[in-house]
Amino acid sequence: MFITKDIVYIGVNDRKIDLFEGQYGVPDGMAYNSYVITDEKIAVMDTVDKNFTHEWLDNLSAALAGRTPDFLVVQHMEPDHSANIVNFMKAYPNAVIVSSDKAFKMMKNFFGTEFEDRRMIIKEGDTLSLGKHVLHFISAPMVHWPEVTVTYDSTDKVLFSADAFGKFGALDTDGEWACEARRYYFGIVGKYGAQVQNLLKKASSLDIEIICPLHGPVLSENLGYYIGLYNTWSSYETESEGVVIAYTSVYGNTKKAVELLAEKLKSKGCPKVVVNDLARCDMAEAVEDAFRYNKIVFATTTYNAEIFPFMREFLTHLAERGFRNKKVAFIENGSWAPQAAKVMKSMLETCKDITYCENTVKIMSALSDESKAQTEALSDELCMEYIASDGSKADKNNMKALFNIGYGLYVVTSNDGKKDNGLIVNTVTQVTNTPNRVAVCINKENYSHHIIKNTGIMNVNCLSTQAPFSVFENYGFRSGRNVNKFESEDFPRSDNGLLFLPKYINAFMSLKVEQYLDLDTHGMFICSVTEARVISDEPTMTYTYYQENVKPKPETNGKKGWVCKVCGYIYEGDELPEDFVCPLCKHGASDFEPIK
Repeated sequence: MFITKDIVYIGVNDRKIDLFEGQYGVPDGMAYNSYVITDEKIAVMDTVDKNFTHEWLDNLSAALAGRTPDFLVVQHMEPDHSANIVNFMKAYPNAVIVSSDKAFKMMKNFFGTEFEDRRMIIKEGDTLSLGKHVLHFISAPMVHWPEVTVTYDSTDKVLFSADAFGKFGALDTDGEWACEARRYYFGIVGKYGAQVQNLLKKASSLDIEIICPLHGPVLSENLGYYIGLYNTWSSYETESEGVVIAYTSVYGNTKKAVELLAEKLKSKGCPKVVVNDLARCDMAEAVEDAFRYNKIVFATTTYNAEIFPFMREFLTHLAERGFRNKKVAFIENGSWAPQAAKVMKSMLETCKDITYCENTVKIMSALSDESKAQTEALSDELCMEYIASDGSKADKNNMKALFNIGYGLYVVTSNDGKKDNGLIVNTVTQVTNTPNRVAVCINKENYSHHIIKNTGIMNVNCLSTQAPFSVFENYGFRSGRNVNKFESEDFPRSDNGLLFLPKYINAFMSLKVEQYLDLDTHGMFICSVTEARVISDEPTMTYTYYQENVKPKPETNGKKGWVCKVCGYIYEGDELPEDFVCPLCKHGASDFEPIK
């Protein structure tokens, strides 16, 4: 299979495997990918699992068409990719292995040799010319082993991504990429979100047209979709809005409580309710769901003064993989001394950015009027923003929304008559309360200023501390004149016809402009409040909170150059070009400062 004119796929499908890495069920098998780059010199990209030696060598021979390879590039030493290094070197004794220093040390452990007389040690930034093709090596430690290197072919614009962007399943299997890629990611790579983020930042400066992973299909279309999902997963952001209920039940009473809660959540507008019986479902899929959705309910019985074993296993999986940034609730059952909620919460102590629901459902053997009332209260709490976002159910005159105005950060939404727009502002003030009037200051250079002057309406979305950095990237680092900031998903609308954010806010207000003040660089819009809704009870995102907890901290240790004050991008070099534009936030050289 030709990837490009000069790059050929020589991987294999494993249809015999039942468990990948000894624990992940793979009913559709696995693909072990390997590639050949043919040029003046020939490079082979990785090998395959030991059970496919002869099939792989046959594929390689066919791709070589009588020539011999010059290099074997080893990006990852996990045995499903490295098992045939020795067999390759026996077949092609004049070839040179190209890999990282850590990888060669691992070869010593696996094979008893580091191939000292036939190796090329590469590091971050090194290149290898094959003729017209130039390979650029990028260090990717802990994605997901410490020796990993990924390789960029700048000629064909191909990223050989090692295990990144891989998925479960043989290549002759039909099915959506995201489902098995998500299960693969959170099962295998999920603990290393920070390292994946580092790799994505490096890749953001490359012109990539094709991604060639070591598992799963070659990706050549709509790369923004795949990279976007990887960014969401590795930054522990919410991919899908909804509630996961993960439970165990011995005699069925906990299950009844779960079923009751699920019914109430659906009736109150929860967009997705996923129920997993941990004793019977695929544990890896349950882990996948826990990371995918923004809320989760753990429901189990007290068992030997502890919790049921399947729940303990599930919580261990989550904690080991850096579970974070979720709203969590508990349902516990116990006939005489319920301990489950306490034990479950203690197992999540190492997890960051967890918000616990005020309501916990306590069942004493079986559901009672009291525990049913607790279930009702919990469903109200979990569905607060869904109810507030529903135009038919929401309280649209809840002036408590104005209590969320402070020295915070906001997304102002508007519409120019053709498309919706949004921007980040930090100057919103309540100026009177009889009637309620709000002042909003917007820089005249922003396209939103132009829109609001013409239309006279806007929505102010009060960001909560749950808002991730991607919100600021989307609404703060791009101009609505050039891009559609709302193209990726559907957003609800308020009565004035404008969009509001369904998540990451604690309130929004629809405003009608009553007066405009020209403040030189900025314009102040003094507005009446036509609609106000409280969306959640999360704290407001202040500018200080953003700087200390949300904005990424640039890793400048040991680096010389310049750092972007807006997004933290690092430009390495003695001099920053005057016309340099940050590839992440698109701000110019004036927003960079020297690394100290």
